[in-house]
Amino acid sequence: MGKGEGENQTSITEFILLGFGNVPELQVLLLLLLPVIYVVTVAGNILIIVLVASDQHLHTPMYFFLGNLSCLETCYISTILPRLLARLLRGNRTISVNGCFIQLHFFGSLVGAECYLLAAMSYDRYLAICKPLHYAARMKGRFCLQLAAGSWLWPFVASTLLVCLVSQLIFCGPNEIDHFFCDFTPMTKLSCNDTNLVILVSFILCSIEVLSTFILTVTSYISIITTILRIPSTTGRKKAFSTCSSHLMVVTIFFGTLIIVYMLPDFAVLRDLNKVLSVFYTVLTPLANPLIYSLRNREVKEAMRKVIQTMRHSQKFRWI
Repeated sequence: MGKGEGENQTSITEFILLGFGNVPELQVLLLLLLPVIYVVTVAGNILIIVLVASDQHLHTPMYFFLGNLSCLETCYISTILPRLLARLLRGNRTISVNGCFIQLHFFGSLVGAECYLLAAMSYDRYLAICKPLHYAARMKGRFCLQLAAGSWLWPFVASTLLVCLVSQLIFCGPNEIDHFFCDFTPMTKLSCNDTNLVILVSFILCSIEVLSTFILTVTSYISIITTILRIPSTTGRKKAFSTCSSHLMVVTIFFGTLIIVYMLPDFAVLRDLNKVLSVFYTVLTPLANPLIYSLRNREVKEAMRKVIQTMRHSQKFRWI
């Protein structure tokens, strides 16, 4: 019997996102933490964007990509968290089928864009450390704009193609998605018709976006670490490593959890672990980005200090 035969073929109009419903204590904790995380994440990333745009010393390729990454992280977390918070507050876990498609589209676009931006930043650090004499010639403004534009546009096109294919599927029940957002795999499992083509296209697109960028990033860092280890002085090695350590931490958190989540076997006992790990790359990575770059990056801290001083001077003049 083919998939969907003998089942109710009436198309459903909404999904139920189960989230962490089987762990009530965790829902209370999320309700307390998520609003704070969201405000800190959005404020921190907007601060990074403002600092990069306003400080002339940060008008370099590395900080241009960091500004793009911060803009992306703000959009990224806003795709997931507001809906999740609304469901936790109201207790209503339903989402329309079209709403699920929209969330899947933006989520897929932004995950892909982050993969490309992180790879572009690793290439920038590779040139700066391993090919310093060629850095200025290669990382020109036009090339950086092309890299950034490609990082945003190609994942948007790929996600549009995938969501168009998913939207052609028939969903006739059950309508419960065992996740806290509309992710591809749990959605396609609810389809009544053949999903082989959709899964194949998804595999190809994910291989291009995630696997290729991950390999490029790892290759860049192997060359970077090899070059740093060849530097004779300890001070020189520390200085070279400090220019890429923040980015390396963000890359490790994002790619590490992303790859683990999508490589975990689809067993019922691992689904809760899958959802917990998904929190890392959907919620904690956007939060970690401004914290890591603001706390570990000397140039960003200096730009922040200048902004604070400017604000203090403005306050003094207002009171005079």
